[in-house]
Amino acid sequence: MKSDTKPAVCVVGLGYIGLPTAAVIARSGSKVLGLDVSQKVVDTINRGEIHIEEVDLDGLVQGVVARGLLSASMEVAPADVFVIAVPTPFDKEHAPDVSYVLAAARTIAPVLKNGDVVILESTSPVGTTEQLRDMIAEMRPDLKIPGLTRETPDISIAYCPERVLPGRILEELTNNDRSIGGITPRCARKALAFYKRFVRGECVTTDARSAEMTKLVENAYRDVNIAFANELSIVADRMGLDVWEVIRLANRHPRVNILSPGPGVGGHCIAVDPWFIVHGAPEDTPLIRTARGVNDHKMHHVVAKAEALVEAHPVAKVACLGLAFKANIDDFRESPARFVASRLARKFGERIAIVEPYAAELPIEFTDTGVTQIDIDEALEDCAILIVLVDHDVFRVVPLAERADKLVYDTRGIWPDQPRVVREDGATMALTP
Repeated sequence: MKSDTKPAVCVVGLGYIGLPTAAVIARSGSKVLGLDVSQKVVDTINRGEIHIEEVDLDGLVQGVVARGLLSASMEVAPADVFVIAVPTPFDKEHAPDVSYVLAAARTIAPVLKNGDVVILESTSPVGTTEQLRDMIAEMRPDLKIPGLTRETPDISIAYCPERVLPGRILEELTNNDRSIGGITPRCARKALAFYKRFVRGECVTTDARSAEMTKLVENAYRDVNIAFANELSIVADRMGLDVWEVIRLANRHPRVNILSPGPGVGGHCIAVDPWFIVHGAPEDTPLIRTARGVNDHKMHHVVAKAEALVEAHPVAKVACLGLAFKANIDDFRESPARFVASRLARKFGERIAIVEPYAAELPIEFTDTGVTQIDIDEALEDCAILIVLVDHDVFRVVPLAERADKLVYDTRGIWPDQPRVVREDGATMALTP
């Protein structure tokens, strides 16, 4: 691949990261083939449409498809750069599953040629890039593989994790700094040259294992800090304190910045990545493990409080506001809101209504529960109890006048002016999360 030519690119996996990445690369002028295992996804993209919710992504995809710079397929084809952006889930024992990464390696191996660059972007346990390399080496003994040959390698292999926030993915793919870890320094330099074509942020090179650990550390750091806020909210609840007021005042200290509590932690990053570190060093990660436990426990704490509220008002209709793992997106992976709402649905059935503006239909676990999906206006008209699980903008803007007579359990702190709930025994209950 010459530095003065635009490389042909193959992006493997067209999900929440892969599709925006493919579109941004195509916008830079490279011809991009997106590879996915779903025919429905392939057909949708080839029509210039999208299958996920992300700000401004629809217009970008429509434009690059129309210009012939982005197409999708279920069949791999030769390219100059291969970017792997597939899922890396964990099992019931929290052991990481890198089978999708290795499957991607098997898929692209037959078409690799001298000069190609292979980049793994999937958040992965330390050592995964080396596993990917070994898989390619096994399938292509005719190629000289970096780290396994004393000669100049035929291909380059690197790791460069995404570092984006849903709802701002296109902006952050372009402007955020990137950590690029090569199997060898030469590999890192080859990957660096590729990313500088479309990334304005600083691109810093390192080794693959350090880059893998860096991504895990970033999300574990967030998880630990959210766990402090969530634990604080439980303590404040027991003491009858308003956790939002406590945090607001504590954050006036110049060296204190407590995050906001919520109903738990969701998404396929913060709720997952810390386990990859724990799995790699189980005896040396008590803090990270405990933080994961605190944030998972918070979901059960919210369920218990919500159940108590609903049971105390046996006739009232209940609206659960939100299912996504964060505001203003349609991503429900590992969502604590979804967990809480589904528990309430199974227990209270048709008394529960779901308000989720980013879902065309309810997830499968709500089938046969009797719950209905309504919009926020119907909820304000028909429901006496509102349980705020996601801080979507459409919920934030509801004025006090429309909810003053409601019983509200606000797990996100979006309505600080909401009156306290009065229990049937006459005592007041501050509904902190």
